[in-house]
Amino acid sequence: MDAGAYNQAESEVKATQPQSVPEGVDDLKPVGKGDPYIWGVYILLVIVSIVELYSASSREVASSGMLGVFAPIVRHMGTLLLGFICILLLQRVHYSKFAKWIPPFALVSALLMLYVIFFGEIVNGARRSINLFITIQPSEMIKLATPLCIALVLARTQNRRNRELQTPGVWVSVTIVVGFCALLITQGLTNTLLLMSISLAMLVIGGSRWKTLGKVLLFYLVVAAVFGLIYILIPSPADASNTRQDEKLRQTVAELIEEGKATPTQIYLLEHFGDKGRMGTWVMRYIRYSSDSIPKYEQEITSENAQEMYAYMAQARGGVIGAGPGNSRETSRLPLAFSDYIYSIIVEETGLVGGAFVLFLYLLLLGRASSIASQCSRAFPALLVIGMAVTVVMQALFHIAIVAGVFPVSGQPLPLISKGGCSILMISVAFGIMLSVSRYAVRGRDKKSEIRREKNALPEDISGDNLTMID
Repeated sequence: MDAGAYNQAESEVKATQPQSVPEGVDDLKPVGKGDPYIWGVYILLVIVSIVELYSASSREVASSGMLGVFAPIVRHMGTLLLGFICILLLQRVHYSKFAKWIPPFALVSALLMLYVIFFGEIVNGARRSINLFITIQPSEMIKLATPLCIALVLARTQNRRNRELQTPGVWVSVTIVVGFCALLITQGLTNTLLLMSISLAMLVIGGSRWKTLGKVLLFYLVVAAVFGLIYILIPSPADASNTRQDEKLRQTVAELIEEGKATPTQIYLLEHFGDKGRMGTWVMRYIRYSSDSIPKYEQEITSENAQEMYAYMAQARGGVIGAGPGNSRETSRLPLAFSDYIYSIIVEETGLVGGAFVLFLYLLLLGRASSIASQCSRAFPALLVIGMAVTVVMQALFHIAIVAGVFPVSGQPLPLISKGGCSILMISVAFGIMLSVSRYAVRGRDKKSEIRREKNALPEDISGDNLTMID
């Protein structure tokens, strides 16, 4: 029997069966409570955030106003409270309703990022934010929009008969990621690498073929090379920060040549690409990272390496059990200790034990989300929960790797712990979505009636089976 005859026969059989009025999504009741492991990770991270950010905010106390030394932590707790309210509201929304909000959220994020590129406030040599009633960082919104878009596209484009992702859906996802990366490239390489890592992880978990993944990885490498060429050929407009950067560049080149510490390749990079706006910043950071043959404790602390050096000193002082909460010494002189380098303060005060515990919390979140995703009967909730978890955990791993010296220096907040209103709110939204999936998604193959009811109630474009479901 050919495919046409098979489909016609199947339609005739369905036509003879009694038809029931399908339930709507609003009729579906929660199949359980919010996952206790996800709630547990969230609560513990919030506790760590409050304790450690209070220690790491000493540099802000001088401008705290009437609240004195408590001003930074009061503001931070206010942001955490707002994030908690978001979680409570989102976990009570059926996960399928997020589908219609993903495209407008992604569009708004992209438009805000375009505005920031041309008119945003300059922070650390790049335009990063918009100041309205609160400070808005569209880059944090894009970090969340990326996995949401990928989850929606992959759920809509899977091949139900062959139980695999369709190649067009994979490339649509990749195109979205590249578009977002093009918007974020002005702020640094870390965010673009983060988005690419998130997308690759979701494609692997979503069931993409290894051959297709190899092509995607190669495409990303080509795109990265093109972005680099654009920055080389189109110099950034001159401003005060670029002038200071050029002066530092000349001093650095002279010192490296005089002391014989630079290789010909490093000197070539500094002389030819060091004055290309943000690319010059990346080159400087790469040179400092790659020419590190002297032990850290023997290196001179300068204005250019102060962040790394004080962060290393904080971690070294922490030892195994740490100096104790509130006993950080480096927080008073470590720039951005409350945001980009808060993990170093955690290690200083709680030692290797505390640093490992924080890392364990993030990995536990990923493990629990993977367990939920592997049991979901529908593809969309599975991709949602794993996409949110991968975003949180990848960002945490990038932060820890930068602070520990594994990656070159680049700003990246530690999710839910670092200070930052927009970042905390976006991470809270991610937790709310994960809890919504844990409350409403049917899990397990033995619940046949509930699976059928869920499938019939969902919109057809996101009702596909979970290709990675484990018995």
